[in-house]
Amino acid sequence: MASVDLKSTYRELYSAPRDPELVTVPPRPYLLVDGAGDPAGPAYAEAVATLYPLAYALRAAIRDATGTAYTVMPLEGLWWAEEIERFRELPRSAWRWTLMISLPDDVAQVDAVDVVARTTTARDLPASVRLEPYGDGEAAQVLHRGPYADEAPTVDALHAFVTASGRQLAGTHHEIYLSDPRRVAPERMRTILRQPVA
Repeated sequence: MASVDLKSTYRELYSAPRDPELVTVPPRPYLLVDGAGDPAGPAYAEAVATLYPLAYALRAAIRDATGTAYTVMPLEGLWWAEEIERFRELPRSAWRWTLMISLPDDVAQVDAVDVVARTTTARDLPASVRLEPYGDGEAAQVLHRGPYADEAPTVDALHAFVTASGRQLAGTHHEIYLSDPRRVAPERMRTILRQPVA
């Protein structure tokens, strides 16, 4: 049985430098779940607890169909608010988010909708997850090191880079969580911050 590290397969999409850069991110298959509110709250925790069993069920189905095992990809999040220009000032209860996990192209080899439906029923999961492609298109990205709460200067530098490149912000702020906060000290956390541009 072959074993694949998808972060290596898609290295250009799951690595970023400490200085901002421009990238082009094509659509890829994803599991996604939408929510709102404080990321420390129950809705966020439920969304994470829903995504992972489905991601692992799809990995098992793909392994059985193709003979290839792979490492489940890291959690990603899209973040916005109704008053996006005031995002930092708003209470976290006003935040909107989509949590998602990227899937390999081999997901096309299985009936993913059926796997998700059966797993949702068997595990009594909320029936709120969808399968669809997502891609940022042209985007600026940078690697943030440290706690999530300290992202503001990194985001500011990313936005300044976008302006200096003659582009403007377009689309939704995207974060890729390369570190597991349960296992990594806050100061050693690594997060890719990505902003679509036009």
